[in-house]
Amino acid sequence: MNHIFSSADTIGNIVVNFPKAIDTFKEYNIDFCCGGHRPLAEALKEQNLSEATVIDKLNEEYESFKDSIHSEIDWRTASYSQLIDYIVQKHHTYLQNELPALGQLVSKILRVHGEHHIELTKVHKLFNSLRTELESHLIKEEEILFPKIKQYEKDPSPELLNKALKTITELENEHTGAGDVLKELRRITDQYMTPPDGCTTYSLTYQKLYELESDLFQHIHMENNILFPRLQALKGAHTH
Repeated sequence: MNHIFSSADTIGNIVVNFPKAIDTFKEYNIDFCCGGHRPLAEALKEQNLSEATVIDKLNEEYESFKDSIHSEIDWRTASYSQLIDYIVQKHHTYLQNELPALGQLVSKILRVHGEHHIELTKVHKLFNSLRTELESHLIKEEEILFPKIKQYEKDPSPELLNKALKTITELENEHTGAGDVLKELRRITDQYMTPPDGCTTYSLTYQKLYELESDLFQHIHMENNILFPRLQALKGAHTH
């Protein structure tokens, strides 16, 4: 078998070239969004995972995936407007719809089960802190950053690019904060495992939190590993 990927590749770069690698990384609990800049070897060593097992799995899956690759949009070369519209329509719309409903569910299980499950107080606090951060984060992207990028695409200028890059640095820091909260939520919920005395609402809440984590990781990946690096690579373009 030809080895397309190796442990020296960065996690983010593997996902950019092979989006289905997300499923494998989720299976092994490897952070592909905020930790995407790290070589895969580092994450494997940290979690004491077999390098051969993970690399072979990735390469096997890539072999079966590459036949259908022509039907996938290559976001590395799509226009900025197309990429931004995809992020807003898929990921921002998801958050705007799900966060209020999930907030009600998190409050409900705290009221009903909080006495016997003290971790639910922490879940409530973490979720609401994440929700507040995300809501202001989406506004910053939609009202400040994304219009600047679309404007830059139509009429490139170093001033516009520098303004966009400054905002990107802030947003990357916010992504790291969101990623840390998600990891803590996963830890204190025991990988979103409903306890034996948990009701249907309890299970639904944990399922929805898991879906939130999954969508956010893909959302952050699209920005941290694809959109932002494409703009950062243009930094010297206006000096010639």
